[in-house]
Amino acid sequence: MNDHPYSFGRTGAVSTIETRNRVLRNTYWLLALSMISMVLGAYVGLVTGFSLFAATSPAMSMLAFFAIAFGFMFPIQKTKDSAAGLFVLLGFTFFMGLMLSHILSFMLGFSNGPSLIMLAFGGTGVIFVSMATIATISKRDFSGLDKWLFMGVIVLLLASVANVFLHLPALMLTASVMAIVIFSAYMLFDVQRVVNGGETNYITATLAIYLDLYNVFVNLLALLGIFGGNRN
Repeated sequence: MNDHPYSFGRTGAVSTIETRNRVLRNTYWLLALSMISMVLGAYVGLVTGFSLFAATSPAMSMLAFFAIAFGFMFPIQKTKDSAAGLFVLLGFTFFMGLMLSHILSFMLGFSNGPSLIMLAFGGTGVIFVSMATIATISKRDFSGLDKWLFMGVIVLLLASVANVFLHLPALMLTASVMAIVIFSAYMLFDVQRVVNGGETNYITATLAIYLDLYNVFVNLLALLGIFGGNRN
């Protein structure tokens, strides 16, 4: 890569609109690669029966997950302006795929598990296309959502940690619905940041949108499993 991550061998001035379009295009391409990496990780997890620290308590497993996940964030930020950032991001999405294999394995225990997984995948896709379209064509500025969404994520994290100890079905359902709403709105916010030029690095843009998609998919899948799962 050249000094500027979006120059790709070009010299001379690039218009603001052209730069934004290139960042958005590269973000979508890298997002597609990230999904492939995640699917590969999920496949490996399913085949090997991967389970993060299965012998430990759920609280320790959650702490281990957060430690590893956030451990990827620093190198992604450090390498976001180089080719190495692509591989670090793909390594992160592979790890997230491994983690996803646990819920996928649970869902496949239902007789209609494969159809529920495809329904969650399709629903996530519909939400993303809808939010991305609104973010691209709307004249409204959604940057004001940032503080509210961040507060929502904090509440969501606290509710999720509390439920590790409380095991309240109602709290789990509420947290899942909240997560779908919050991260769907984050899709709108994150895509518009790229469209409006607020985000000029396609690696960090991809990371943000990927996390939005991942959280919507996982929580949509959980709700479908609760309300639509049929045991064999």
